[in-house]
Amino acid sequence: MAYTIKQAAEKTNLSAHTLRYYDKEGLLPFVERSNSGFRRFTDSDLEWLSVICCLKATGMAVKQIKVYIDLCMRGDETIEARRQIFTEHRHNVVRQIKDLQKHLTKVDFKLQHYDEICARRLFDNSLPKERIGIITDDQE
Repeated sequence: MAYTIKQAAEKTNLSAHTLRYYDKEGLLPFVERSNSGFRRFTDSDLEWLSVICCLKATGMAVKQIKVYIDLCMRGDETIEARRQIFTEHRHNVVRQIKDLQKHLTKVDFKLQHYDEICARRLFDNSLPKERIGIITDDQE
């Protein structure tokens, strides 16, 4: 089945503008065009877009994605080079995860700090005024 750019955009949760940009950058050399010049996306193209989105979401630059796609288009003789790209990218993703884990630890620490402050405030507000040393109007 062939999809228009609008349909492909809906199926991939990308904008038509993004799909045109990816095509302009050479990330979609496999997408065919109709006789009138309109892009016609296939299910296979949508799978490619899924891979592109994954790589982009994990921090791979568009230029590096293009290198990968170009290698794929050249065939099986580039399998080792493609594997190397994914090995390096995996290393970068693991590093990002470790960095994010460190940041999450700091966020959790601050959250615990504010939870303790809020708990103290609730406790202080629940004490009878006489126990916390506040003089009420009747005691004056």
